[in-house]
Amino acid sequence: MKALLLAGGLGTRIREETEFRPKPMVEVGGRPILWHIMKHLSSYGIKDFIIATGYKSNMIKEFFLNYEPLGNDFTISLGDRDSLQIHGAHDESDWTVTVAFTGDTTETGGRVLKASQYLDPDDDFFLTYGDGLANVNIDALRARHKESGKLATLTTVQPTSRFGVLDLDANGEVTSFQEKPQLEGWINIGFMILNPQTLSYFTEDCVLESGPLAALARDNNLNSYEHRGFWQPMDTLRESKLLNDLWDSGERPWLKTVNG
Repeated sequence: MKALLLAGGLGTRIREETEFRPKPMVEVGGRPILWHIMKHLSSYGIKDFIIATGYKSNMIKEFFLNYEPLGNDFTISLGDRDSLQIHGAHDESDWTVTVAFTGDTTETGGRVLKASQYLDPDDDFFLTYGDGLANVNIDALRARHKESGKLATLTTVQPTSRFGVLDLDANGEVTSFQEKPQLEGWINIGFMILNPQTLSYFTEDCVLESGPLAALARDNNLNSYEHRGFWQPMDTLRESKLLNDLWDSGERPWLKTVNG
């Protein structure tokens, strides 16, 4: 199964970081968040990646083009670039990465369609956003998708409130206080599996959520996998700091599998 990662947005809500680099290249523990997503997928045997780029695409291209020499010692004759000799190895040596520029301002669904030329036309593919970490059990997700018989399955979570919630009596007195309780509704966090037939729902200017996913739901062809483990988007500088703090603490929950 190939994985298509959406990595082309502007990331305006974390402008302190994205003014100089694309959001998926913002680092957690010295590595781009995009790398952490790929690392999680590779632990489930998904090692063939297609990265749909846009804003500051060259930074993503340069990262992977220079991955070997920047991650290892090397020897080179400065008069002969072909003489480059890499010393040592790394755990990502069996990854295959296709970087596909899909336009600076293309919407998410359009990026999928433009990058779909690199997908296997006969196999389901994995799709997710390049700016959020989770310890989703990919094996369980795939099993859920297969059992459903639907064309697409997305992963959902119950988010927590950004604010504490108070219970008040008739006199306005506080009777209880809940610090950022879990909300009742479910939201899509990506980590999707799609049948190639779903590509007929895409157009070059569509938004993934309000276009293809909404249409698949109307056609009763969209399933969900409920994830109850760790999930953390990186939409703000505060959330970037939170992820880096988790990395520095050694906790790193997105690298640990949740069963079920």
